[in-house]
Amino acid sequence: MPVINRIADFADDLTEWRQDIHMHPELGLEEHRTSAIVAEKLASWGIEVTTGIAGTGVVGTLRNGTSPRAIGIRADMDALPMEELNDFAHKSQNPGRMHACGHDGHTTMLLGAARYLAETRNFDGTVHFIFQPAEENAGGGRLMVEQGLFTRFPCDMVFGAHNDTSLPVGTMTSVAGPQSAASDRFIITISGKGGHAARPHKAIDPVIIGSQVVLALQSVVARRTDPLDSAVLSITQFHAGSAHNVIPDSAMLSGTVRTLKPHVRDEIERLIPLVVHATCAANEAHAEIDYKRGYPSVINDEAASERAALAGAALFGADKVIRSRPPGMGGEDFSYMAQVVPGCFVRFGQANGDKGAVGVHHPRYDFNDEILPLGASYWSALVEQELPRG
Repeated sequence: MPVINRIADFADDLTEWRQDIHMHPELGLEEHRTSAIVAEKLASWGIEVTTGIAGTGVVGTLRNGTSPRAIGIRADMDALPMEELNDFAHKSQNPGRMHACGHDGHTTMLLGAARYLAETRNFDGTVHFIFQPAEENAGGGRLMVEQGLFTRFPCDMVFGAHNDTSLPVGTMTSVAGPQSAASDRFIITISGKGGHAARPHKAIDPVIIGSQVVLALQSVVARRTDPLDSAVLSITQFHAGSAHNVIPDSAMLSGTVRTLKPHVRDEIERLIPLVVHATCAANEAHAEIDYKRGYPSVINDEAASERAALAGAALFGADKVIRSRPPGMGGEDFSYMAQVVPGCFVRFGQANGDKGAVGVHHPRYDFNDEILPLGASYWSALVEQELPRG
């Protein structure tokens, strides 16, 4: 594989770090052990360390030469609230916690690049190594930006990456434009009138009304959204009642909306209350809607994507860099950083046969350690490309 020789020399260290982090997963804004390890390693390599951004966030700053240019590279650190079903030696030791998305690998790859760049200093300018908490749920990227990330650590461009279990080892993506969906959530509470299940005519049944709401909301995407504009509206929870012979007073529905374009996001947010209130009114029920916007869509800057692809072509080979690919409908809070600074979010293939091919958020997922030196080499090559000496 196209790995920098010096990084290949300490590839075993990378595996050890990654597996240690995997064994001790921490949820968003609780990554105290992980951030302490990151800060200690950065400091040991002579990198300036700033802690406490978004609570457990860490930024390592490495300067060399006289160039005023600076770039940022971001890795996420948090795990998911789920049980791990793997049985290898480095499986999670924290019940109900698992690195099921590969953030342990993302953190390790960036640490590897930091170690190499601190040793070689073959660049002219400043690189900020951004270790972000709480990507999965709490929006650590937003918190870091709100707490002055790019004011304190100005960057000309910012880059991030995710492993991809559908792509083979040795490939990567660098695609301009939308890469992930805006991710919103909602809770609908329907208030009817409870009663005996044998006398439904004397009740206002929120279960029946809720079922109508579920079906009616599907028309928002199917009939009120341009077919060429991707959108997903999924009802994922429906809770009502406590006994088989009682019509409950209320029902609760919740779900998510995923969109790629801001105007589609706005329109669906507008239409949901119209559909819900009209359906409930037709049945003499009342509804309350709590709609919360989540992560915006990741939109890769065209120039940053070109630079990311150029570094990938030099390392992987141009034929291994995917330049066109449909966006996914998952959420990713690198989007907050890319809204402020021109950014590019790339993906590294990690599948080698069955190894590394289990999908993320699965209880048997594991990051493929084969790509740790590859990712560290890519970040190092990108820094040397963007901050060239002389």
